[in-house]
Amino acid sequence: MGEVTGAGLLAHTPSVMLPLQTRLELNNGRDYTLVEGLRRLRREVFETADYDTVVVLDSHWATTVEFVVSAQDRRAGLYTSEELPRGMCRVPYDFPGDPELAHAIAGHAADHGTWITPIDDPYLPIFYATVNLWKYLGEGLPDKRWISIGVCQTGDTEDHLRLGRALADGIAATDRKVLLVASGALSHTFWPLRQIRDHEPADPVHVRTAEARAADEERLRWLRDGRHDLVLKTMPEFLSVKPEGHFGHYLMMIGALGEERCTAPGRQYGEYENSVGTGQAHVWFDRPAKGWTGDER
Repeated sequence: MGEVTGAGLLAHTPSVMLPLQTRLELNNGRDYTLVEGLRRLRREVFETADYDTVVVLDSHWATTVEFVVSAQDRRAGLYTSEELPRGMCRVPYDFPGDPELAHAIAGHAADHGTWITPIDDPYLPIFYATVNLWKYLGEGLPDKRWISIGVCQTGDTEDHLRLGRALADGIAATDRKVLLVASGALSHTFWPLRQIRDHEPADPVHVRTAEARAADEERLRWLRDGRHDLVLKTMPEFLSVKPEGHFGHYLMMIGALGEERCTAPGRQYGEYENSVGTGQAHVWFDRPAKGWTGDER
C-alpha cells in the first residue's frame, strides 16, 4: 500500500532561475532566500527522504474540462518559457515518469465525483512550475520519478479537494512512497508594467497590497502551526487577494492529506518574499508519526 511520506507548498518564482549576479542586482546586493531554501530542501529532504515519486501539483498548468495527470514513461527536452523567455531559455530537463501511478490516480476520479485523464503524449507541454523545482530538487537523482497534475481553471475549492482525495486513493492503491509538491505562490497580483521594475527586490514591503501581505503572513503562521483547518475555513476570504491558481495547488495537496483533519506542522525554508507583487514562500510538512490525520500507522 502506497503512502505520502512528505509534502510541501513551494515557490517556483522565476527569480530562482536567474544567474547569481542578476539576482544580486535585482535584490539590492543580496540573494533571494528562496534560493538557499530550495538548496536546503534538497539536502535535508529530497536527498534523504524515503520516496519513489514526486507528484507536482502545478499551478501554471491550467486545464478546462477535467484534471490532467502526466503519464509518460519519461519526459525530456529543452524548456523555454513563453512568459519569460529571457530568464528561462532552453533549460534542459530529463526525468522518468510514473504511468502506473498516473493511471491509478485517474482510476479513482469517479469515486470522488471528478474527472481525471492521464496523458502520455510526448508533445504535452511542460511548465516552469514543474521544471524550476525539478532543477533544484530532482536533477541528479535519476531514480526518482516525477509526474505533474494541473489545476483546473473551471474548478472551485471543492473540485480541487476532490482531486486530492482521488490522488490519495491512487497512491494508496500502488506501492509508491510519494512526495507531494504544491508548486505555486500565495497572493498573486503583479505590479503594472510601468511600475514593476521598482518592485523586484524580495522585501515583502513590495507585495502588491498590505491586505495581501497580511493574508499571506497569517496563513504562513497557520501552516507552521499545522492549522490547515483554518486555511480551509477561510478560503473565501483568501480568494479575495487572488492566490495563484485559486490556491488549487495547496488544495489538491491538503485534499490528499486529510483536509481539515490534517495537523502536520510546517517548516519554512527561507523567508516570505516578494516577487514583483506576489507572495512567495517554501513550507515543508513531514509525515507525522501517527499519520497525517493523527491515525496510528
